[in-house]
Amino acid sequence: MKLTVVIVSYNVKYYLEQCLDSLKKALEGIEAEVFVVDNHSRDGSVEYLQRRFPDTHMIALQHNSGFARANNMAVKAAKGNYVLLLNPDTIVAENTLREALQFLDTHGEVGAVGVRMMKTDGTDAMESRRGIPTPMAAFYKMSGLCARFPASRRFAHYYMSYLSWDEPAEIEVISGAFFLVRRKILDEVGLLDTDYFMYGEDIDLSYRIYKAGWENWYLPLKILHYKGLSTRKSSFRYVHVFYGAMLIFFRKHFASLSFWLSIPIKVAIYFKAFMALLSMAAGTVRRSLGFFPGSLKGQEPVYVFLGSEGNRKEFMRIMRERGLSVLSIEECALAGSSKRPILTVYDTETYSYMEIFNQLSSQSRENIRLGTFNPRTKVIITESEVIV
Repeated sequence: MKLTVVIVSYNVKYYLEQCLDSLKKALEGIEAEVFVVDNHSRDGSVEYLQRRFPDTHMIALQHNSGFARANNMAVKAAKGNYVLLLNPDTIVAENTLREALQFLDTHGEVGAVGVRMMKTDGTDAMESRRGIPTPMAAFYKMSGLCARFPASRRFAHYYMSYLSWDEPAEIEVISGAFFLVRRKILDEVGLLDTDYFMYGEDIDLSYRIYKAGWENWYLPLKILHYKGLSTRKSSFRYVHVFYGAMLIFFRKHFASLSFWLSIPIKVAIYFKAFMALLSMAAGTVRRSLGFFPGSLKGQEPVYVFLGSEGNRKEFMRIMRERGLSVLSIEECALAGSSKRPILTVYDTETYSYMEIFNQLSSQSRENIRLGTFNPRTKVIITESEVIV
């Protein structure tokens, strides 16, 4: 078998349904199997998706075992020569898997590849290309030098922002949102480290592949990543888990550093975590007192539909029932100059995911976000909500 896809899911059934729908199209002509490991979701994910995707191997866990452990369960049962670790809050373009596998087939020195991850505003996610977070790379990032000098190979190594987005390039760290790796390499270097509950395990695995003499590459093939739906970055849990993972990686791979070098880095990590928690606490207090950034008036999002006339009628019916505003294309052009959020909702029967991604990236604006409408399921999905 050519490929095994492994998805670990937790309480994101509609996003996962969309992910599986995109996979079905992307896997056409590829001998593949798909595993979904459900980390004890409470939203009925398993029952809902088993009916819709009967060929998918569903593993329903009785407790949340964490991202690494759940992935490893499926990888151990994988039959594919390649393994793709994929987040449930992603959409894969129709050509992405075929071209990524072709690249690996023709580049024997490459062990794993990542892709060009887009955000819902059409911009590229910096996590698509990263360097090993050595103490100095981590220091440059946390001190702001990485952002201040994005073209510098020294200061900007953490996100490798000096690389072209449009050309394949060797990188060091591949995102766990889309991590395509040779199965034999996992047998060689080991599976995901279960010391990481969530976050950091992709960095750890990338580093082990890198140290084993294999190359990790970035490919400019597109996916959409809603990013962090299971654990919001605004949550206290996120800060605790994310910065805890940074410390695990630091202790595991850089424990031999001298005392005078290791202490400042550890202090910086703890300080960054403390400031993030402090900022969130202050925001919670402001909201509880009725203070909001800017006026709420006029800030409710409006929707623009792109698709067939028949599907538009069904979309409009759903929106009217929920009292949501829909603009025409002409009205959207006028509203585009304002700061009011605009959700451009694409009909996934009329547009391919590749067409959607290309339009999204070419028309990127700060106040415009992507939405999708599946006429078959009658589900509308945006970054922040699901309308059913």
